Amino acid sequence: MCVVAALLGPRGATADFAYVTNQSSSDLSVIDTERMTEIRRISVPGMPAGVAVSQKLDAFFTVSPDSRTIRRYGLDAVHPTIERQLDGGPIGVAIDERRRRIFVSDWYNARVWVLSADDLTFATTLQTGSAPAGLALSPNGRWLATADRDANQMSIFDASTLTLAHRITVGERPFGLAFAPDGRAFSADVGSNTVTAVDPEDGRVLGKIETGERPYGIAFAQGRGFVTNQYGDSVSVFDAKTYAAVAVIDVGGYPEGIDTTTDGRQIVVANWDSNTLSIIDAKSLMVVGEVATGDGPRAFGLFLAGRALKE
Repeated sequence: MCVVAALLGPRGATADFAYVTNQSSSDLSVIDTERMTEIRRISVPGMPAGVAVSQKLDAFFTVSPDSRTIRRYGLDAVHPTIERQLDGGPIGVAIDERRRRIFVSDWYNARVWVLSADDLTFATTLQTGSAPAGLALSPNGRWLATADRDANQMSIFDASTLTLAHRITVGERPFGLAFAPDGRAFSADVGSNTVTAVDPEDGRVLGKIETGERPYGIAFAQGRGFVTNQYGDSVSVFDAKTYAAVAVIDVGGYPEGIDTTTDGRQIVVANWDSNTLSIIDAKSLMVVGEVATGDGPRAFGLFLAGRALKE
C-alpha cells in the first residue's frame, strides 16, 4: 500500500489517522499516515462524500448523498453507532465539539441541518444561499461558514446563537472552504479558479488568490494555504498573510479533500481519479508519500485525527 515511507522520521507515541470516504466503492479507508498504510476498510452504503472527525468526541461522521444518510461511528468502529436519513440532499458535515452538535449542508434546499452529535436528533435548520456544500467552524468556535455554490456567496452564522451574521459575495461557485488558524475564512471558487479570503467579524472580502483549474478544498500549515486543483492534478500553495503564490505541487489525479496533520507538519490530499492519498511535507513542499485508498476518495471535510498508537 505504501509507495514512499523512508523520508519520515522515527515513529512517535501518536500518529494521525485519515478517515477517507470512498464514494465510488461506498466505503471508507482508515489510514495510518505515519506508517502510510490502510489499516481498515469500512462499508459505508450510499456513496459517501462528506466526512468529519473528532478526537474529542471519539467519533467520525459520514454523509452519503445517494442514500441521504448521516452516520456516526466510533473512531475504532467498523459499524455505525447510529444513523439517520435526511429528507433532502446532504453533502457536507462539520462538528461543533464545544456544543456537541453537527451541521450538515442540504444541497437541494438551501439550508443546513443542526443535529445532536451524540444521537443525531434534529434541533433546527439554518437558511443559506442556493446549493450549500462545504461547511467549517472557526478555530475559536464562534463562527459557522457555508459555501453557497449557486449563490456565489459565503454565509456566516454565529455558532452559539445560530443567527445569520453575513452573506458575502465571493468568487464563482464556491464549493469547499476552511478557516485559517487566525480565524479568517477562505472559499475555494471552482468557477473562477480563485480562493476568496473573508473576515467573518465584519463580512469584508480581504483578498483573492489565483489557483489552478477547479479549486476544491483548502488547508493551512506553516503559514501557508494549500488548495487542491481538481483539473490540474495539483495543489496550489500561497502565503497566508500576503496571498502571494508560493508553489504548485503535483499530486495524484483529480485531487479533492485536503487536511492538515495535528502537528502542522504535513498536508494530506485525497486523489479521486488515482485512488490515493498524497502526503506533502508542509515546509519543504515535497510529496513524501502516497497511499492507496478505496475507489473514488472524496474526503470532503476535516478527515484527520491524532490518535494514541497501539503497538
